[in-house]
This record gives sequence, structure tokens and C-alpha cells, in this order.
Amino acid sequence: MKRIVFLDYVRVFACFLVMVVHASENFYGAVGSTDMAGPQSFLHNEADRLWVSVYDGFSRMAVPLFMIVSAFLLAPMKEGQTSWQFYRQRCLRILPPFFIFMILYSTLPLLWGQIDSETSMTDLSRILLNFPSQAGHFWFMYPLISLYLFIPIISPWLSKATAKEERFFIGLFLLSTCMPYFNRWFGELWGQCFWNEYHMLWYFSGYLGYLVMAHYIRVHLTWDRSKRFVIGTILMIIGAAWTIYSFYIQAIPGEVLSTPVIEIGWAFCTINCVLLTAGTFLMFSCINLSKAPRLVTELSKLSYGMYLMHIFWLGLWVTVFKHNLELPTVSAIPCIAVSTFISCFVTAKIISLLPGSKWIIG
Repeated sequence: MKRIVFLDYVRVFACFLVMVVHASENFYGAVGSTDMAGPQSFLHNEADRLWVSVYDGFSRMAVPLFMIVSAFLLAPMKEGQTSWQFYRQRCLRILPPFFIFMILYSTLPLLWGQIDSETSMTDLSRILLNFPSQAGHFWFMYPLISLYLFIPIISPWLSKATAKEERFFIGLFLLSTCMPYFNRWFGELWGQCFWNEYHMLWYFSGYLGYLVMAHYIRVHLTWDRSKRFVIGTILMIIGAAWTIYSFYIQAIPGEVLSTPVIEIGWAFCTINCVLLTAGTFLMFSCINLSKAPRLVTELSKLSYGMYLMHIFWLGLWVTVFKHNLELPTVSAIPCIAVSTFISCFVTAKIISLLPGSKWIIG
């Protein structure tokens, strides 16, 4: 299948933003000893508050961008393809590397004392149930797999749906992305209560909305390149400003804070994150090159493996730039992210030269 050039750029950009997010978490999620944010957060000073808000807030489009790319390529299924053929292709593509790295995250940290043998055995015993304790970033794999499971179910509707019908779905999805704010301001609504979390718009919420949005952009959106870029830029700026400010206004330095509370605007299915993601994707869709530079294509092909392994490298560069060199936050976060990104690319490229590398890095 011929490569869609702008999607390669989106993949590379999203992969780098994931590393920016996790680099930033070391400057507010450090109540515990992990490199990832925990249930409580603590910001040491105003510089941490500002630059975590900016870097991490802007980068929150990373996960939805990956979802949109997958949906753009895969939904609806190819004509004549059965559900089981689709599932088989997707499983062979993502599950072997996923399980290999689950084992690696459950065992390798023993070598440098990050976990003990009891934790390792617990993580290994729970591999079929959830991600290992040192691989919090693997949460993403489960909604991605869920999206893959649902594509054969929604494909018949997508194949026949009109633009108006898809806009109706997207409109309800956008309304559902306001629920975190509605719940904070108004409490339980639309059927929510302590025995029922499934509110009226539950079935229009979540990452499925990004799937339908991706299909709408690919099939029904008729805007020319200039209009896509202008409207995309406006949406991106509004979404970025909203997402950044939502954290900044709540992240008071010197106080132990609830992470879910201060990250309310950083949830991936909030209206501001949708605006940020959709705007950025529209901007990237304006790239009309016939072929991407070789480096971009290589990075795109290796992005899955880079995502899987990046936490292994992240801790090293946090130690170098935050603890040893003690760089200011404004420069430490991008230095950690860039170094992690380069290290992952080099590692994934070396692995890709080995026989059977697709089973390790996809």
C-alpha cells in the first residue's frame, strides 16, 4: 500500500510528543519514585508550573493523534475483508512486540534495582490482566486494541453513512467531551449516580469519536488546503491555550495536589484536547509532498518500537539533565525528550536490522 506522506509526519510528531509528556511528568509527578505521574503531584516552583503546563499541555494531543492515524488508515475495513482477517492482521502487527516488552519491563528493571524480585513476579503473573508497574505508558495499548476490535462493527455504518449523519455523531461526541467539566461544575447528570456511570452520551464518547472524525476528514471534508490550514491553526491555538491554562491555573507550587484534579483538561477526550488534536491533524493534512524524506519514513516505521521502549531510556536522561546537570526546567524537559527520542530511534534501527525484528518492534 502506498504511504500517505502526511501521516508519516503525524506519527513522528506524535511519537516525540509522547516523550515530551513523560519527560514533563518528572517535574510534577515526583511525589513517589517513579518516572511517571502518580495519583498525587507536587510542583517545586513557578518555573516548573509554567513549563510543565506549556510542554506537557501542548503535547497532550499525542495519544489522540495516534488514534486518528490508525482510524484514518483502517476504518472502514477493506471491501471483502472479514472481521477475522482484520483481527488477525492487527494482532500479528501489535501483540507480539507488546507482550515481549511487557516481559522486558517486568524483568530488566531488576538489573538496576528499580524493582525487586517480588514486584517482578507479580508483574509477570499479571501480564494477561494489565500492564507492568514500570510500564504505565502501556495503558494506551488497551484503548487502541479496543478501537481495533470495534472497527469491523462500525465499518458497515461508516461505508454507508452520509456526511450529515457522521456530523451528528461527531456533534454528540463533542458534547460528551464536555462531561468532565459538567461533572465538576454540576455534579452527576444525565443518568449518572453511584450505581450507574453510563450517562446518556456514554456510547458516543471515548476514542470512538476520534475514529469517526478521522473517517469524516478523509471522506467527507471538502475544504481546500488553505482553508484546512487556517481553520486547523485556529483550532490548534484555541485547544493549546485552553489545555495549557487548565493545568496552570490549578497547579499551585508547594502544595501536594490530586493529579486527576489538576489534569482535568489533559484527559484525551476533553473538548479542548479534541480541538487541539483536530486542528493539528488538519494542519498536517496540508502536506502534499509525493514522498517524505527517508529519515521521516524511517522514524514513522519505527515509531511503534520507539514508543514501546522509550521509558527504558527516559530514566537515564532524567538522571543526566535533571539531577546531574541540574538544567532549568525550560531546557531540561526538551533535552530529556530529544535525547530519549534519538536513543530510541538508534536502538530501534539496530533491532530492525536483525532477522525477525518485526516480532520485537513491529
